[in-house]
Amino acid sequence: MSNKRQRILPGFHLTLGICLTYLTLLVFIPLSTIFIRSSGLGWESFWRAITSPQVIASYKVTFGISFLASLTNAFFGFIAAWVLSRYRFPGHGFFDSIVDLPFALPTAVAGISLTALYSQNGWIGQFLYPLGIKSAYSLIGIYIALTFVGFPFVVRTLQPVIEGLDREIEEAGASLGASRWKVFWKIVFPSLLPALFTGYALAFARAIGEYGSVIFISGNMPMRTEITPLVIVKFLENYQYQQATAVACVMLVISFLILLIINALQHWSVLIGQAKN
Repeated sequence: MSNKRQRILPGFHLTLGICLTYLTLLVFIPLSTIFIRSSGLGWESFWRAITSPQVIASYKVTFGISFLASLTNAFFGFIAAWVLSRYRFPGHGFFDSIVDLPFALPTAVAGISLTALYSQNGWIGQFLYPLGIKSAYSLIGIYIALTFVGFPFVVRTLQPVIEGLDREIEEAGASLGASRWKVFWKIVFPSLLPALFTGYALAFARAIGEYGSVIFISGNMPMRTEITPLVIVKFLENYQYQQATAVACVMLVISFLILLIINALQHWSVLIGQAKN
């Protein structure tokens, strides 16, 4: 009888070859063409393309509002994840499943729906415009769209961590005379902080790459409500392919850095879990 361990999948070399081939065809080659195409500009033209006033204005809009929207999602997503994980109430399953709606909804449909709701004659916008709040075709509209698409990332990142918390530790803290708030801030919240940071980073990464839901509600006014993905599309429409790939390179590098941060946070979360065990 052989002592070799039986494996469900084929051997390491075959699976590694399949994995590398898949990544090369679908990830490495397409991404490398962005750098190759933009390299034809030369450094001076490349720098001019990524620092033109219109592009700089789009960076400010994209990253600034993505930052604010992700902060909002971190706060309210934390509350939603806590309620869905710790309490059972009528309609719990419905509210738990509706969190995933931005995942399943096509971004264009989301944009049209949000515009219909927040425009001047929309169900919600009709109450905001008389108050001087221009909720559609403005920076506020972009904020609404980016908050909508990023919300599930925070909730779904936090939920399993909250559900996996050992409640005996909380009960032990309470039995020693600590208040609920003290138990939360001293025991519970530090355990959830890595997952919260990860959810925030995921929501931020999703927001800076969002296109479909934003273009309908933003108004797309150059230098005011224009996002970077839209600037790239405009370059392509004008056959300025090298300029488009230059700006795409900037977005790609930033996305890669965010990915590294997410991986570092996940590693930090694992280390904290091992230290507690």
